[in-house]
Amino acid sequence: MQTIKDKEFGGERPLFGVHDVHLDNVTIREGESAIKKCSNIIATGCRFEGNYPFWHVHGFTIRDCYFAVGGRSALWYSDHLQMSGTVIDAPKMFREMNDIDIENVVMNDADEVFWRCTRINARNLKLHGGTYPFMFSSDIYVDGLESDSKYVFQYVKNVEIHNAKITTKDAFWEVDNVTIYDSELNGEYLGWHSRNLRLVNCHISGEQPLCHAHDLVLENCTFDASCDRAFEYSTLQADIRGAITNIKNPTSGRIIADRVGSVTIDGNIEAPADCVIEQREK
Repeated sequence: MQTIKDKEFGGERPLFGVHDVHLDNVTIREGESAIKKCSNIIATGCRFEGNYPFWHVHGFTIRDCYFAVGGRSALWYSDHLQMSGTVIDAPKMFREMNDIDIENVVMNDADEVFWRCTRINARNLKLHGGTYPFMFSSDIYVDGLESDSKYVFQYVKNVEIHNAKITTKDAFWEVDNVTIYDSELNGEYLGWHSRNLRLVNCHISGEQPLCHAHDLVLENCTFDASCDRAFEYSTLQADIRGAITNIKNPTSGRIIADRVGSVTIDGNIEAPADCVIEQREK
């Protein structure tokens, strides 16, 4: 493998079509498509300032690097990426990619990141700002996530999340086969129009959570007092610890909680309208 060390490159396509190259302490200055149509690339301690540096790259490792704001849309149409210890200030990262393995990564402008990607394995990921992370992606495993981005995990499929703290709005809409363990989910309108969404040992806050959900499962979950009008038009099996403020028009299934503040059933409830709601016997 060739090593390029302590160099700077700029302009358009300075490293186009290179293969089997280790970039060590390399800076990519202003320009476009610095590392395009490449394979078997290792980048360590590098700085990326120009647009679109990694496009159509097959098999690459990025360790302890930095993507400046100008390095936007840096990782598209590529596969088999391993990234660790990296800070990203640029938006619109990770598009149309397969086989992404990332650890200890901080993204300070998580606008439209991880779109239409498959097979994402993420550990200790931090997402700040921006909208719609993970849109239309599938086959995702996350252990350790901190996110304050808006509208996270929309239209995703086959997702498993552990140990997350997500502060957002309209998260997990139109999802299929998503399980979340040991996490804190803060924000309005959680999980609307979801299918096979399962929450285990989670704490939920925000108005009107988990409405229009199909085959929703909650196991040992808790709710903040702000969670009113929960479960409207949903089919579910829910085991709630502690109190839930208000339940409105669930379609079918069973809800059991330590304490139910109030239940709203009105003429707008949908058939079969046979959901069982119980308070746990003390």
